[in-house]
Amino acid sequence: MALSHSETQASLAAKLADLAEQLPEIKHGKWIERSLRSLMRIAGEEIDRLDWKILTAALEDLEQGFQLFYPYRHIRKITIFGSARIGSDTSEYQMAVAFARRVTELGFMVLTGAGGGIMQAGNEGAGRAHSFGLNIQLPFEQSANPFIQGDDKLVGFKYFFTRKLFFLRESDAIALFPGGFGTQDEAFETLTLCQTGRYGPAPLVLIDQPGGDYWQAWNEYICNHLIRRGLASADDHHLYTVTDSLEEACAAIANFYQVYHSSRYVEELLVMRLNVELSDQQVALLNQEFRDIVAKGEIRKSGALPAEMGDETETLPRLVFWFNQRDFGRLYQLIGRINQLGSAAPESQHPERK
Repeated sequence: MALSHSETQASLAAKLADLAEQLPEIKHGKWIERSLRSLMRIAGEEIDRLDWKILTAALEDLEQGFQLFYPYRHIRKITIFGSARIGSDTSEYQMAVAFARRVTELGFMVLTGAGGGIMQAGNEGAGRAHSFGLNIQLPFEQSANPFIQGDDKLVGFKYFFTRKLFFLRESDAIALFPGGFGTQDEAFETLTLCQTGRYGPAPLVLIDQPGGDYWQAWNEYICNHLIRRGLASADDHHLYTVTDSLEEACAAIANFYQVYHSSRYVEELLVMRLNVELSDQQVALLNQEFRDIVAKGEIRKSGALPAEMGDETETLPRLVFWFNQRDFGRLYQLIGRINQLGSAAPESQHPERK
């Protein structure tokens, strides 16, 4: 006799309860249990078949993304965005090739959307060994380019939102070349996530051909219609760099990680890991210049906090403070100042290392 829906749910719940008893012994068991319980709650609701198809396809997108990038988790990566319609005979294309080649020489790997135009230029310049391709099926413009086609680091996503998640999750810098609606979407979404602290801190570089005005005109729009009207903060332009120079673009990325390494929150405390320890005098200077973004207390030096023990950055020196979690443009200025104050050390010559 077939089980009723409620009986089936009860049976699944019992099996999950049995599994939950074993999970504490499994690495990340708490998070596995939360995921499974979320699926169980959804299974207990009346949702459409299409909803399950979306959920399943999204999970499969996430699964393949996690598997792809895990072996490369200790290497810094740069996403290159730009138009699929820019031809290989244009100066923008050749500049993207040169940029990708230059950053891989610095030790970074490159992510692109695996299509033509600027995406193809990024894979061409980086070379197959240092390239990732995050493709998506479209009725036009999006077959994989020959420089990443057939590579193990080429992956196809069903959804734009899962694809975008990996572009940003895996990237330690974003480089944007001229493009259409898609590139503009990527620029504004990245900026939104930088501005709200959901991505980064990481360098965002907007690159044009020498003498080009594509991003300069874009920046004028930001300044004249958003910042001037108070629709964006006055310091938000520090979230990005506009340039028509390859040297300046590469320097903006490499210099970002010369002293600053990475950051995370431990509860509400912002922890900034550094490649080089700052002196007490330098920290005092930071407190003078950036007291406006410290919600309480002051910026202070620290070792790894108890919650960070076992972290692969455990040995790095740290700065910790109660950031107001609002003025991210100023936070980027703070990182720039840290990089100016810190003296070079052997580790800081390898910004590609996480």
